[in-house]
Amino acid sequence: MKKFFARFLGRLVKKLEEEPMNIEQPQEILNITETEVAVILPKVEVVSEAQKKQNDKTIEKKPKKKPSKDIIEFSPRDMMEVMEVPFLALSKKRTKPIHYQSKDGRVKVKITANREHYLASIYDWDIVLFVAAKIQDSMNVGFDIPPRTIIIPRHELFKAICKHNVSKQKTDLESSLNRLSSTLIDTTIRNEDYRYRAGFSFLDNWRYTDRKNVKEFRITLSDWLYDGICKKGALLKVSQEYFELTSGLKKFLYRTARKHLGNNDFWEFPIERLYEKSGSEQTFRFFKRDLKKAVLDNDIPDYFLKWIENGSKVSIRFSNKRKELTKMLAQ
Repeated sequence: MKKFFARFLGRLVKKLEEEPMNIEQPQEILNITETEVAVILPKVEVVSEAQKKQNDKTIEKKPKKKPSKDIIEFSPRDMMEVMEVPFLALSKKRTKPIHYQSKDGRVKVKITANREHYLASIYDWDIVLFVAAKIQDSMNVGFDIPPRTIIIPRHELFKAICKHNVSKQKTDLESSLNRLSSTLIDTTIRNEDYRYRAGFSFLDNWRYTDRKNVKEFRITLSDWLYDGICKKGALLKVSQEYFELTSGLKKFLYRTARKHLGNNDFWEFPIERLYEKSGSEQTFRFFKRDLKKAVLDNDIPDYFLKWIENGSKVSIRFSNKRKELTKMLAQ
């Protein structure tokens, strides 16, 4: 009996001594397991409500709206008389007068700048193309005597002649109007009897109105320019793409092609004749260099340009782009 109790107590003590180990062992296994799980679980970022709103704002942020480059559809008109001989500077900052006289001496043109302004340029003339279109439209709807003063909303004029930076272009436009109204003209064209006294300009005056709901230009043409525009058959329709040309020389080439090509398939000019017609203040050598580059670019609207060398003689061929393409497709 004593042996039985001794064995029982011995086993109980042994069991009690072993229990702490049994309790700690699962804890160690649990700790290892939790550590392993912590490594396996994906990292979770805690985002504050303010950060979430900022992220949403960033995602929803729209790109800055670019200025509209829509243009107003209209039919620009140019004066054939001004397309034929040099009335306009090809550069924006010319002060040297333009002198032209035909070989027979019948056509004379003298263009002089005001001391405070440069000569009216071929770039400034874009405004006249738009004004001439307005006058032509009024004659088309039955006005026998269209107004000499034209009122044009600012946005309409800007879009028509491809000017999109309002703050800068408004200043440039006002400078153009100043040059058109201050450049002095002396010519025998429509003035053989000197009906128009020497010293008139393209514009008599202009004014800009800037009020809360009214932003417009008021432009009054000179008698000479007004009579020339209203003269029957005096205007030629030009492409609206003309306003996108940034080179004064290319503008000149387009106007020359438009004036002379007509219904012909092509027209050729010796470069000496083009030099004379342009009124350029460059030396002939530099004019020829720039002319060749412009011709090789061959990117004016409606017409193809070709540089033709025949020995020491050089000429430029203008051809109708639409007719040329039609021929190419037919072959």
